[in-house]
Amino acid sequence: MSRSLARVEAALRAAGLAAQIREMGDTRTAADAAAAVGCAVDQIAKSIIFRGVESGGALLFLTAGGNRVDAARAADLAGQDLGKADAALIRAETGFAIGGVAPVGHLRPVRAFMDPRLMTFDQVWAAAGTPRHVFAIAPGDLLRISGAQLADFTG
Repeated sequence: MSRSLARVEAALRAAGLAAQIREMGDTRTAADAAAAVGCAVDQIAKSIIFRGVESGGALLFLTAGGNRVDAARAADLAGQDLGKADAALIRAETGFAIGGVAPVGHLRPVRAFMDPRLMTFDQVWAAAGTPRHVFAIAPGDLLRISGAQLADFTG
């Protein structure tokens, strides 16, 4: 088991949740992931990372698979302009590689926001620390353990 996957599993256990981690094949999109686990595309909780221009730190936006982050709305929420987060920043702050960023188990605390669309499902699926693994979770639990703020930032 990879260290990243183990860190996510440990974070879920520490939060009192049973880890339902599933390995998928090569999935590059939310639609691919949804097909692999047998759910609606909006049940995929995408982890989108931006770099705060003023802070230089990573900001996490958890969004439903079919939604896109509106950069202006996201910047308003963050209280600063947002830029592209490069692979080095993402790895340094979250400990994960692009394509496998989990909403929990980060190396450093990351300010997070969550798309209200995810709250309309009984269960959602999020990356489990690798591009090939996801875990199932109730959206209320995801909101709680990620420390995210529920906010409308899609467009």
